[in-house]
Formats: sequence, C-alpha cells, structure tokens
Amino acid sequence: MGKYFGTDGFRGEANVDLTVEHAYKVGRFLGWYYGQKTPGERCRVVIGKDTRRSSYMFEYSLVSGLTASGADVFLLHVTTTPSVSYVVRTEGFHCGIMISASHNPYYDNGIKVINERGEKLEESVITKIEQYLDGEMEEIPLAKRDAIGRTVDFAAGRNRYIGYLISIATRSFKNMKVALDCANGSASAIAKNVFDALGAQTFVMNNEPNGLNINTDCGSTHIEYLQKFVVEQGCDAGFAYDGDADRCIAVDSEGNVVDGDRILYICGKYMKEQGSLFSNTVVTTIMSNFGLYKAFDREGISYEKTAVGDKYVYENMAATGNCLGGEQSGHIIFSKHATTGDGILTSLKVMEVVLEKKQSLAKLASEVEIYPQVLKNVSVKDKNAAQEDEKVQEEVRRVTEALGTDGRILLRSSGTEPVVRVMVEAADMETCEKYVDQVIAVMKDQGFCL
Repeated sequence: MGKYFGTDGFRGEANVDLTVEHAYKVGRFLGWYYGQKTPGERCRVVIGKDTRRSSYMFEYSLVSGLTASGADVFLLHVTTTPSVSYVVRTEGFHCGIMISASHNPYYDNGIKVINERGEKLEESVITKIEQYLDGEMEEIPLAKRDAIGRTVDFAAGRNRYIGYLISIATRSFKNMKVALDCANGSASAIAKNVFDALGAQTFVMNNEPNGLNINTDCGSTHIEYLQKFVVEQGCDAGFAYDGDADRCIAVDSEGNVVDGDRILYICGKYMKEQGSLFSNTVVTTIMSNFGLYKAFDREGISYEKTAVGDKYVYENMAATGNCLGGEQSGHIIFSKHATTGDGILTSLKVMEVVLEKKQSLAKLASEVEIYPQVLKNVSVKDKNAAQEDEKVQEEVRRVTEALGTDGRILLRSSGTEPVVRVMVEAADMETCEKYVDQVIAVMKDQGFCL
C-alpha cells in the first residue's frame, strides 16, 4: 500500500485527508498518463459516483483535471463501482474512476481507479500518481486549443449495465418476495429496477439518499435492520448492499444472516454440481471462517487463501483462472461476469441457486456451521517484532496443536494502525477467549504491548 492509496483506492475524510486539490491532480495525471499511452487517440475516461454530498465536489474536480490534460470524460452519475468496471471493459474506455468510500460514513470519500481491463489499478501506476501528488515529477503540460477535453453525459452506460444484470438471470423471479437494503447509496439507482424487471415482488428500504444518510444504520454493515424487515414482510430472502454496492450480505426468510462465507459455499457447491467451478477451487481470504473450510472439505471443494482484500482475491483468480472468490464481508467475484465484487450480481446468483435447486436460502445456508470467533486488537510498539518473536510464535504453535482439526489461530498486522489482530476460531466462545488471551499475555510479558 502507498502513502495515499490503500487496497481500495485513495480514501479519507472529505477536505481533510482527501481534498479537491488531490482529486484535481489525480485527474491531471490520469488524463496525461493514458493520453501518452495512446498517441494520436484522445483519452476517454468514465466516472461514476455514490450518493455522498462530497461526491459532486470530487467529480467536478476530477473532471477539471482530466479535461485540462486533454481527456474526454463520460459521466455515469450515481452508479455502482461494478458498473464502472463493466462500462470500462465493454465500451473501450482507457480507464474508469469511482468516487466512493464504500461502507464508510458519509463524511468520508474516496477515489477508486479502474484500468482499461476493468480491474483495480496496478501498483506501478499508483506509485506514479503518488509521486505526482508529492511533486516528485515534472509538471504535466496543459492541453491547448482543440486538445482540451470535454464532458459527455453517459447515463446510457448505466442503463446498459442494468440490462446486462437482467440478462444474467436464468429464471424469472415471479412469486418470489425479495427485500433490498440499498444503504441509501449507489444501489438506490439500480437494484430495484433489476429485481422488478425479473418479476420479483420487491420490498425496498433505505433507498432515499440525501447525501448525508449513506450507510447510516443501514446496508451490509447494519444487517440487523434488514433481518427484522425480511421477517416482518414475509420475504423469501433479503439482500443488503454497501455504499457503492460492490458487496452483498443476504438474509434468509427466518431472519438469519447469510454472510460472504456462506454465499461462497452456496454458489461454490452449486457451480461444482453444474460443472462450472474451474479447477474445483474457490478463492477465499485468511479471514474466512473455519466452518467454511470444513464444509468445503466435506463437499470435496478445494480452496485458496489470500491476504484480506478483494483486490488480492481477484489477483489470485486472474493468475490461476479460478472463477469464484470473495470475502466474508460480502465482496464476491464471479469472474465469468465481472472483474470486481458486485453486490447486485451476487444477489442474482444466490437467487439462481434458490430457484434452480428449489430450496430455501435458509436450507442452503444451514449446511455451513460457522465456528465461534474471537478477534482482539492489540496495540503494539512494533507489529513485525511482536508477531515474529520466538516466544509468541511458540505460544501460537501450542495453541495450534491444542486446537487440532477443530479450530485455528491467526495473527495479522493491521495495514493502517500499530495493531496486531489475534483471532481464534473454535467449537465454543470460551475456548476462543482462552487461547486469544494466552497469546496476548505472552506479547505483554515480552514487552510489546503499548
């Protein structure tokens, strides 16, 4: 990760950590960089945004920088991150930009850059952007006369994406009652249209964005509201999205949460039965629940584990050809259809399994026993030293041996804070707490804790 860009773009509080000047310079660099890559051809960039009040400010600033560098900019307006990725790769754009801070509160915002293949921008280009932001590059020339760029209304691109989602469904949703929590974010402009077109009886909540209510007590990070709503409305299933709709958490008819791990199992098992699960493998992150792996083992499904972040999941999928991957948090990637996590697409694929197998979501999800988990954050002086200490590692080995095949322990450094996360999954909470505290006690004894 760089100075400004993390695993999911440049993110921070609007006009504090991420300013209009940053956005302008990012636009200046991207317009120039992609213009240089395609001499004799005008650079074309597509921009989408979520519903935050500051998204308009950053959109205008990015447009100013891009057009000043000679790029033509096509505006999708309020839309989802996966729709930007889709439009880039199907409409021949040089790159795409999504203005969003995903599941963060309204006062944060972010800039996600997508390359010409619809993938998150490669690190080599991010490094160059950061060098330009820090004044470590020569100033980029301004476009003159007819070389100056322009803006184009491109709402049609978003509509084509909606059509694409509808085309993916294998069956009508007629007689299915489905609840959607749009998080007062990007899904508000798309999700209901898709489910209505497929014939569902659609119940929608949190689809009245006002610029200040995105993710506020709603969406995939506040699933308890959808759980209650699904039961009250008597729905067959519910789906909650985050601010930019690249993740999805489901709820079954009984009000139980079906998180990303269970979605990976449901879809992975179905795809294996259909013969469409390439190399019989699902890509997960190291934070997926131990119960998911036990269920995969039972079904004879292999799995890969990556670092936390859907970016790393996709990198693994691109390198191996695996076609299904994702995170517990609901970022699910179906590489046949998308190059990023796509919450609405995920909900359509879950509905496909429900309809094709003629089983309730509750029944499908019940096949995974989620193991109790305890995760504690430990503030330390030196993350690497704390994790690599001989006595800490010795204690981790002891816990691993004690858990055997009935649990696991994981130590992971925070990417942004001086914190080591200690996580244990086991058959009961008491065992989890005991072993987490044992490892933390050794860290304290060794003098690593603040």
